[in-house]
Amino acid sequence: MIERIETGERSSKIVKYQGVAYITGQVGEGSTIQEQTAECLRRLDSLLIKANSSREQMLRATIWLADMKDFQGLNEVWNAWVPQGHAPARACGEAKLARPELKVEIIVDAAYD
Repeated sequence: MIERIETGERSSKIVKYQGVAYITGQVGEGSTIQEQTAECLRRLDSLLIKANSSREQMLRATIWLADMKDFQGLNEVWNAWVPQGHAPARACGEAKLARPELKVEIIVDAAYD
Protein backbone atom coordinates (compact mmCIF):
# COMPACT_ATOMS: atom_id res chain seq x y z
CA MET A 1 0.00 0.00 0.00
CA ILE A 2 1.23 3.49 -0.85
CA GLU A 3 1.03 6.09 1.93
CA ARG A 4 1.17 9.80 1.10
CA ILE A 5 1.90 12.41 3.76
CA GLU A 6 1.14 16.13 3.42
CA THR A 7 -0.32 15.76 -0.04
CA GLY A 8 -1.15 18.88 -1.99
CA GLU A 9 -2.40 19.53 -5.50
CA ARG A 10 1.05 19.14 -7.07
CA SER A 11 2.99 16.80 -4.80
CA SER A 12 3.28 15.03 -1.47
CA LYS A 13 6.00 15.89 1.04
CA ILE A 14 6.54 12.16 1.64
CA VAL A 15 5.49 9.04 -0.25
CA LYS A 16 6.08 5.72 1.54
CA TYR A 17 6.10 2.40 -0.26
CA GLN A 18 7.59 -1.00 0.52
CA GLY A 19 9.96 0.23 3.22
CA VAL A 20 11.20 3.35 1.41
CA ALA A 21 10.20 6.94 2.13
CA TYR A 22 10.61 9.24 -0.86
CA ILE A 23 10.99 12.80 0.42
CA THR A 24 10.26 15.74 -1.85
CA GLY A 25 13.02 18.20 -2.66
CA GLN A 26 13.79 20.73 0.05
CA VAL A 27 15.23 24.22 -0.25
CA GLY A 28 16.26 26.73 2.38
CA GLU A 29 16.37 30.44 3.07
CA GLY A 30 19.55 32.46 3.48
CA SER A 31 22.07 34.42 1.47
CA THR A 32 24.92 31.88 1.49
CA ILE A 33 25.13 28.28 0.38
CA GLN A 34 25.91 27.28 3.96
CA GLU A 35 22.78 29.00 5.32
CA GLN A 36 20.54 27.55 2.63
CA THR A 37 22.00 24.06 3.04
CA ALA A 38 21.60 24.14 6.83
CA GLU A 39 17.94 25.19 6.53
CA CYS A 40 17.31 22.59 3.87
CA LEU A 41 18.78 19.87 6.11
CA ARG A 42 16.69 21.06 9.10
CA ARG A 43 13.60 20.63 6.94
CA LEU A 44 14.75 17.17 5.86
CA ASP A 45 15.27 16.20 9.52
CA SER A 46 11.65 17.10 10.23
CA LEU A 47 10.37 15.11 7.25
CA LEU A 48 12.52 12.09 8.10
CA ILE A 49 10.92 12.05 11.57
CA LYS A 50 7.42 12.28 10.03
CA ALA A 51 8.34 9.30 7.83
CA ASN A 52 9.46 7.26 10.89
CA SER A 53 12.99 7.39 9.49
CA SER A 54 16.29 9.07 10.34
CA ARG A 55 19.58 10.30 8.92
CA GLU A 56 21.03 6.87 9.62
CA GLN A 57 18.43 5.28 7.33
CA MET A 58 19.03 7.48 4.28
CA LEU A 59 19.53 5.45 1.12
CA ARG A 60 20.08 8.10 -1.53
CA ALA A 61 20.42 11.86 -1.82
CA THR A 62 20.13 13.89 -5.00
CA ILE A 63 21.49 17.42 -4.71
CA TRP A 64 20.97 20.21 -7.22
CA LEU A 65 23.16 23.31 -7.05
CA ALA A 66 22.36 26.45 -8.99
CA ASP A 67 26.13 26.88 -9.42
CA MET A 68 28.78 24.19 -8.92
CA LYS A 69 31.09 26.85 -7.44
CA ASP A 70 29.04 26.28 -4.24
CA PHE A 71 30.05 22.59 -4.06
CA GLN A 72 32.65 23.10 -1.30
CA GLY A 73 30.31 25.22 0.84
CA LEU A 74 27.54 22.64 0.47
CA ASN A 75 29.89 19.85 1.53
CA GLU A 76 31.03 21.76 4.65
CA VAL A 77 27.47 21.64 6.00
CA TRP A 78 26.51 18.25 4.50
CA ASN A 79 29.56 16.43 5.92
CA ALA A 80 28.82 17.69 9.44
CA TRP A 81 25.15 16.65 9.13
CA VAL A 82 25.52 13.09 7.81
CA PRO A 83 26.18 10.59 10.64
CA GLN A 84 29.60 8.96 10.32
CA GLY A 85 29.29 5.56 8.67
CA HIS A 86 25.79 6.29 7.34
CA ALA A 87 26.44 8.31 4.19
CA PRO A 88 23.81 7.63 1.52
CA ALA A 89 24.49 7.08 -2.15
CA ARG A 90 24.68 10.61 -3.50
CA ALA A 91 24.63 12.58 -6.73
CA CYS A 92 25.23 16.30 -7.08
CA GLY A 93 24.70 18.31 -10.22
CA GLU A 94 24.04 21.81 -11.46
CA ALA A 95 20.51 22.85 -12.41
CA LYS A 96 18.40 25.97 -12.79
CA LEU A 97 16.27 26.01 -9.64
CA ALA A 98 12.67 27.23 -9.23
CA ARG A 99 13.56 30.72 -7.97
CA PRO A 100 16.67 32.78 -8.78
CA GLU A 101 17.64 33.24 -5.10
CA LEU A 102 17.80 29.48 -4.48
CA LYS A 103 21.26 27.93 -4.37
CA VAL A 104 20.49 24.31 -3.43
CA GLU A 105 17.74 21.68 -3.44
CA ILE A 106 18.11 18.26 -1.80
CA ILE A 107 15.97 15.16 -2.38
CA VAL A 108 16.27 12.15 -0.06
CA ASP A 109 15.05 8.54 -0.16
CA ALA A 110 15.25 6.67 3.15
CA ALA A 111 14.27 3.36 4.69
CA TYR A 112 11.72 3.63 7.50
CA ASP A 113 10.64 1.58 10.52
